[in-house]
Parts: sequence; structure tokens; C-alpha cells
Amino acid sequence: MVILFFGLFLLTGWAMTLAGLGYASSVLWRSRRQPWLRDHGHRLARLLLPTSAYLRFDRALAVAVLLADLWLVSGVVVFGADGIFTEEWMGYPGMMDPDGQGYQAAAVGLLLTAAWTSACAAALGRCWTTAVVQLSVLPLSALWIGSLDTYYT
Repeated sequence: MVILFFGLFLLTGWAMTLAGLGYASSVLWRSRRQPWLRDHGHRLARLLLPTSAYLRFDRALAVAVLLADLWLVSGVVVFGADGIFTEEWMGYPGMMDPDGQGYQAAAVGLLLTAAWTSACAAALGRCWTTAVVQLSVLPLSALWIGSLDTYYT
């Protein structure tokens, strides 16, 4: 039943991610006439503490990247469920995939690379909530994917 959830999210997750990015873009467009930097306070505080318009965009972007992260993790789980992962909750694992020995390590590397790259991009754009989401969801997902049983462990 759990693998069904991951499969359905893999099929529909891209649409939800695009809808989230569309909503984040609309939030950005609607707040284009509002100030993005604070007018008062120390220079560093004005730079690091964004205005409410920018915070709304940051939250919308954080939801969109969370959906993208879940879509990526569900893709790793669904593609690995056939011949690589042997967890009991996944059901019958199928025949052993002879080319799948490096799949788990590659998937963990992909998730960690995506986490650090997107978190750095979000931090450069002062999207602090988005950076925290990226550094929370993807490394924990990589740890979970790395702990799954396979034919090779």
C-alpha cells in the first residue's frame, strides 16, 4: 500500500510541483510593486530580514520545492522497487537487477547534491525558509534511502 502512494505521487507530483511554482510566480508578480528590502535599521538587518512581501514569496517557493523533493524521492523509491530494494513493505521485489548495484549510492548522491545545490541557491536569493526546507527534507531522505535493504547488502 505504501508503494502505491509513492507510485501515485510519482505520476501526479510533477503537476503539483508545477502548480506550486506557478503559485510562487504569481505571488512574486503580485508583490512586484512592494519593497523587497527594509527601509530602516542596520544595513545587515535590512539585508538579512526580508519584508513581508518577500516572506510570502519565500513560503510559496518553500512549498513548491517541498513538492519537488517529494516527487524526486518517490521517483527514487518507485524505480528502485523493481529489482533493487527488498523491503517488506514494498511487496514482491521482482528479479534482481544485475545493473542495479550502484543505484542506491547514486540515488543518495543525487539527493545530497540536489539538497546542497538548491539550498545554496536559495540562500543566495535570501529565501531562508526554502533553504531550511531543502537542508531538512533531502538529506533525511538520502539517509532513509541509504538505509533500505537491497539485494546487494
